[in-house]
Amino acid sequence: MILEADSIELYFKNKAILNGVYLKGETGKITGILGRNGSGKSCLLRIIFGDLKPKYKLIRLDSKPILKALFTTKKVHYLPQYNFISKSLRLKTVFQLFEVNWFDFIIEFESFSIYRSTKFGDLSGGERRIVEIYLILKAPGQIILLDEPFNGVAPIHIEKIKDLINREKNQKIIILTDHRYSEVIDVCDNLYLIRNGCTKLVDNLKELEDYNYLSMGTL
Repeated sequence: MILEADSIELYFKNKAILNGVYLKGETGKITGILGRNGSGKSCLLRIIFGDLKPKYKLIRLDSKPILKALFTTKKVHYLPQYNFISKSLRLKTVFQLFEVNWFDFIIEFESFSIYRSTKFGDLSGGERRIVEIYLILKAPGQIILLDEPFNGVAPIHIEKIKDLINREKNQKIIILTDHRYSEVIDVCDNLYLIRNGCTKLVDNLKELEDYNYLSMGTL
């Protein structure tokens, strides 16, 4: 499956945030979005998801235009930067709601085995993020949008999450963005840089320095 977001135009109070943006994600490849704070990375994910309405957009799946919000098709799952699960729900209930196997989860993250009856809100911030990332990646669906998945997660768990993302890409389109650019570069097959409201497909990592996203000599 191929997902394309084309000709995206977004304005806030007559200020152009995104202008003529194009991005492609496909099953079997992880697509990363890089850019400075405020460049529109999160906005682009929300536009694809369908909960942010731009001035113009064209979303296509396998070359066919999607005329309604993508989230209404139940093909997509979106991880926002904030926690989206109710703090009062117990983990066993959350996993049932997302149709995700709890026992597969604790094989990956053994330290969570004691938390099955724990309320989501009683977990630490990093633990909540791990649960949400896992659920988004494993829930039934074909398109995964991840906004800052590595934020607040311990390094030992980041490696597990990157491994999980790499495994899930074989049957899902995965598009992600994170301020931890080294993690994005490491896990992604294709990279786009948002600069001056436009996307640039990065063919060579050196371009990230050439376009002043990274300081010279960083790579």
